[in-house]
Amino acid sequence: MAREELDDIDEAIIAQLLADGRRSASEIGRRVGLSPAATKRRIDRLEAIGVIAGYKAIVDHARLGAHVEAFCEARFEGATQVGDIDRTFAHLPELVEAFTIAGDPDALVHLRVRDLDHLKQVIDTIRRSGRVTGTKTLIVLGVTPGAPS
Repeated sequence: MAREELDDIDEAIIAQLLADGRRSASEIGRRVGLSPAATKRRIDRLEAIGVIAGYKAIVDHARLGAHVEAFCEARFEGATQVGDIDRTFAHLPELVEAFTIAGDPDALVHLRVRDLDHLKQVIDTIRRSGRVTGTKTLIVLGVTPGAPS
């Protein structure tokens, strides 16, 4: 579905779900001027066409013991394939997400760990993976929330 095929009500429904993915169709309908049934049909359609790809819980990771958040820039041997780069990080339980990127570095890896010793262990694991030629670790000091995605 092309962007222009979404009308103002679809956009308003999406905005309501981005603000709170647990809002009921009744509440969203009240806010956008539709009945609960009509709102539910629109949400179902937005899900069916892939505009709404899913819902997620936002977790306070510090309460779960992951007090340190970091990014690791990783550089690989020149002949390393993108799939091999992806597999380097896929097994890490501390992995939030990893990006293979054009240029230098080759990958940016987002990690959550218990403490600095745990971070050192994870970075050492990445370095021992075989094709990594260098890393640079950046520790997150704070987060500024952006627009919901």
